Amino acid sequence: MSALSVKHLLGIKGLTTEDIELIFTTADEFKQIINRPMKKVPSLRDVTIANAFFENSTRTRLSFELAEKRLSADVINFSSSGSSVSKGETLLDTVNNLIAMKVDMIVMRHQHPGAAYFLSEHVDATIINAGDGTHEHPTQALLDAYSMREKHGSLKGLKVAIIGDILHSRVALSNIFCLNKLGAEVMVCGPATLIPRHIDSLGVKVEYSVEKALAWCDVANVLRIQMERQQGGYFPSLREYNISYGVTMERLNKVSTPITIMHPGPINRGVEIDSDVADSEHSIILDQVQNGVATRMAVLYLLASGTEA
Repeated sequence: MSALSVKHLLGIKGLTTEDIELIFTTADEFKQIINRPMKKVPSLRDVTIANAFFENSTRTRLSFELAEKRLSADVINFSSSGSSVSKGETLLDTVNNLIAMKVDMIVMRHQHPGAAYFLSEHVDATIINAGDGTHEHPTQALLDAYSMREKHGSLKGLKVAIIGDILHSRVALSNIFCLNKLGAEVMVCGPATLIPRHIDSLGVKVEYSVEKALAWCDVANVLRIQMERQQGGYFPSLREYNISYGVTMERLNKVSTPITIMHPGPINRGVEIDSDVADSEHSIILDQVQNGVATRMAVLYLLASGTEA
């Protein structure tokens, strides 16, 4: 297999296990490239990519932009603030204007779930979902799983605890889909108010004690508290959250075996994770950042190759 089974990357749910493995093996090659003195390759020299971010982002936008430039693509950056969107222009009109400029691929983040799928049905360009509301964030899940694979070898049978604000997290949902496809065991942990109802129907364990979750897992993927998506009332205060659910060195020292620590960022230090944990030798948070560029290079390259075919 040398091409993905999909034209767009709208979510992990639409990928096959073979698609994910192909992305990983391609990312292996690109990781070697970005670690050498000459970091650019001409793979997407004739491709124009628009980064359309209708919601604030720093890490994902910069990671995609760097991946695109490493592949020698022509890059257009668009943000909704200060654009015609603020004047009432619709999503479809905005994107059609981008496509009229002969854009081949659109990397889009949007606050509404399903926005990337909507676009894929209405425009003639390859769409990559960089996060749609609380729905999915597929490239984050891919880079997370890739980082686990790099650290632990196989994901089959690996015990992964996703700890934090599960209710508002698109990262959690995409990670669950991806890890299930790759044979990992998944547990979600957090306050009952931040665990979605019926999430166990997705084939995950549910735990409300962070101590028990840490004792169970090989990998702890810690999610931030998304205050911007909350209307309040989910827990008493950030301090109370840290006391009850924060991943602290004191809690980790009570676990018999070392745990790999992950976080998709941005980190709320002293809330969901303490600084000495985030910066510890067991943390692969900065590896996730580097792997994000290689993984996104692989996604862009494979989707562009499939379009040409």
